[in-house]
Amino acid sequence: MNTKSATSTRLTPRRARASAPKRNPAAAKPSTRVEASEPPPPAAPPPEAQAPQKSKKIKLVRDGFTIPKNEVQRLQDLKLRAARLGQPAKKSEIIRAGLAVLAGMDDATLIRELAAIPSLKTGRPKGPQIPSGD
Repeated sequence: MNTKSATSTRLTPRRARASAPKRNPAAAKPSTRVEASEPPPPAAPPPEAQAPQKSKKIKLVRDGFTIPKNEVQRLQDLKLRAARLGQPAKKSEIIRAGLAVLAGMDDATLIRELAAIPSLKTGRPKGPQIPSGD
């Protein structure tokens, strides 16, 4: 059986460091006093004035939704159309562009466009029933 405790083993290096002679860092450096006749250096402008302010990183949120098959096909068609025009886009970029267009509409136009879209049942679509093993 080991008679030394864990704390005595751990403290041994500390004791060795504590007994070592301490160096005085100020004594090693030569004095660098500034003469009173010299003007102090100009103060640096605040960081905001030096560089343009960086935009904060926007937090991304993953979301899922139900969409009819024909509208998924419309998204795919828009992706292909954008690629043919030299501006490839992802589905999320197309949806975000659509949101920007909707946000720019006046109230009457927005209400008219929303009324033209049929409502869907919320939630996940029901898939084939898997029999339980009971």
